[in-house]
Parts: sequence; structure tokens; C-alpha cells
Amino acid sequence: AAIATTTAVVAGTAVVKLFFDRPSRTYSNATENENTVAEEYDAWTDDGILEYYWGEHIHLGYYSKEEMQRGYKKKGFIQAKYDFIDEMMKFGGIQQNSDKPLKGLDVGCGFGGTTRYLAKNLGSQSHMTGITLSPKQVERGTELAKEQGVAERTEFRVMDALNMEFEDNSFDIVWACESGEHMPDKKKYIDEMMRVLKPGGTYVMACWSQRDDSQVPFSKKDKRDLRYLYEEWTHPHFISVDQFKNLIDNTGVMNEVTTANWVDETIASWRHSIWVGVYDPLGWVFKPKTYVKTFRDAYCLERMHRAFKRGLMEYGMWTATKKALPVEEKEEQKVEQKSGVGF
Repeated sequence: AAIATTTAVVAGTAVVKLFFDRPSRTYSNATENENTVAEEYDAWTDDGILEYYWGEHIHLGYYSKEEMQRGYKKKGFIQAKYDFIDEMMKFGGIQQNSDKPLKGLDVGCGFGGTTRYLAKNLGSQSHMTGITLSPKQVERGTELAKEQGVAERTEFRVMDALNMEFEDNSFDIVWACESGEHMPDKKKYIDEMMRVLKPGGTYVMACWSQRDDSQVPFSKKDKRDLRYLYEEWTHPHFISVDQFKNLIDNTGVMNEVTTANWVDETIASWRHSIWVGVYDPLGWVFKPKTYVKTFRDAYCLERMHRAFKRGLMEYGMWTATKKALPVEEKEEQKVEQKSGVGF
């Protein structure tokens, strides 16, 4: 009987693993009106589970060495996300409470947690615009901005980051946190952000990245694991930290790019996310229609943790400022602005 029970458990575990190992949300951008990224984020916004556990911020958190030594679960999961924004601001050299009228763009804003946070912290004259493919996120972001009293200093728009509707040189700050993963054309993604950034403006980005395979090629296991990570959460593909840096450099409009790998500072987020759902199941337990999706997400979170832990994935950070315009171009802009042409 014991042997039969053991065999049944092993067989059952194998079947469950086989089911979860088969990606269910492959990226698709077949038509203008059919995009799996928008559909998935609409669904996450509707079911409310992501907001219940992750708060307003759909990105990883920041954990210091001291916090990791004490035990990451002793830190507030949502507080870690606010700390991440503060650390990302420091990384980009972005000052809080500026007396300048700064205009910022949050590319891939989710339901606008960071957009609103920056609007509150950049200074009373600041204005932030957040863009996303998800109409539901725009709706929720706008709703929360009204509740928090920053509706006049924020705007949320449904917009493709690869084809932005903004004029050249529109923003003092371009902020992109964990949106590049979903972009099928990484070059166009970078080019568009550099285009809308003002000369002298600051660009800062955070993005999950795969390791550079130019020296040590990916093994079959590496490729299999990457394929799963691509296809379970609607990612077309990842690239390396250096590949993103090269894309930024190749625009020819940016000053020196600073990069970093924040895997040590963020890796606790993956398992912390699972544990908050275990300790407080109220966010999902009364939503039986989401059970399969919830368990798939938990399984993917663990797969992500392992991929980052063994170095297959890295947490890339980039920042740079845009080169100043040549004197003659500055004079041309002044003439255009006086005549009412331009922006």
C-alpha cells in the first residue's frame, strides 16, 4: 500500500509539473486590436489579486543587505516597492521636491502607482504622464489619482510605447520600470524614449534581462527555461544589460550610460510575493475562477527566482542624460517658439 501511495504521489506531482511547465500566455501582437499584453493586464486589473498583494506598484521591491540578513519576510512587501522607487530615483540622480516645473513620462505605467508617487515627490510644479496598453489600467490609474488628489498633475493614456504620440523633446524625465520585457522591438522602444526626452533630460530604466551569452552560449536547459519565462507572462523575448546599453549608445543622442545589476537587491521579491499570498489568502481564496491562474503565477514566480539565482537572468538598470542641443539648433527652436511653431 505504501509503495502504491508513493507511486501515486510521484505520478501526480509529475503530471502537475508537466501542466505548469507548459506556458499558457504566449506573447501575441497579431493585430492592432489583439494584443496579449493588454489583455493580460486588463485581466489582472479586473480580478484585483495583483493590486491586493502588490499594492499600486507592479514591479519588484528593493531589499538592502541588512534587510536580507535580518530576513526579507520581516520587511513590508509593499514598502519594498516604495523603497525601490526611491533607490531608482537616486540611481538616476533625480531629486525630490524640485522647484522646477518638471514633466515626466512613465513608460509602461501599470495602474499608475509610480506615476502618482513621482508626481507627489518631484515637486508641486511637476506633472507626470503614464502610458500603458491596458484600458483597464488607465481607468484604475485615473480613479486612484482622483482619490489621492493628484489628478491635475497626472495623466494616463492608452498608448503604444513603440509608437508614441508625443512631440520630440517633450519630457524632462523618462522613466521605464519593467516594461521593456514586453517590447517585441527593443531598438524602437529605446529610440522612442530617447526621442521624447528633452536635451539635458534624465532617462532611467529597470528591466529584467537575460545574461550575455556571447562568451558562454546558452545550454539546452537555459534555452528551455528562457522559453518558459518568455511565454508564461507574454514576453516576446529578453536581451542582456549590455545589449540594451548598446541600443542606447547607438541612438547617438545620449551621454555616458551607467548600468548596474540589481539582482541582489530585488531577488527576494519573487518568493516574498508567494509568501504574502500564503499568509493572507483572502485576496484569492474566494475567487475560484482564478485558482488555476493564481497557482500558475506562483509557479512562475518560483521559476523566476531560480533563474535569477543561478545567473540566467539579471536585473538590469540603466541611466543617462540626453546631450544638449548644438547652439544653432537652440537658436532655431527659440525662433520657432516665438513664432508659435513647435511646442
